[in-house]
Amino acid sequence: QVQLVESGGGLVQAGGSLRLSCAASARTFSTYIMGWFRQAPGKEREFVAAITQSGGSTAYADSVKGRFTISRDNAKNTVYLQMNSLKPEDTAVYYCAAKVGLISMRSSRYEYWGQGTQVTASS
Repeated sequence: QVQLVESGGGLVQAGGSLRLSCAASARTFSTYIMGWFRQAPGKEREFVAAITQSGGSTAYADSVKGRFTISRDNAKNTVYLQMNSLKPEDTAVYYCAAKVGLISMRSSRYEYWGQGTQVTASS
């Protein structure tokens, strides 16, 4: 069982930056693929970024490439999402998720989810 707790969301002006954190309870954190997803009002949950167990490989949605960076610190059981050049269309609840096995962009493949943190980028 893995418990995930996100933090770092908030209100920022368009063009600004935020860093989200996700703290995991699992002692085996380093064995999990970690992902970030987001869901805007009235829209389906969508993939944002994912990172492999060692942090050696990452994947990003096209909409955030070059602006967002996912990273992890296995010693701290924490995964991060650095978000720069935020746009109003980035406004959503951001969720951290964990899975075993291979990296995936499909939310259905992730077994454990956090409660989400709101990010609002105002124009």
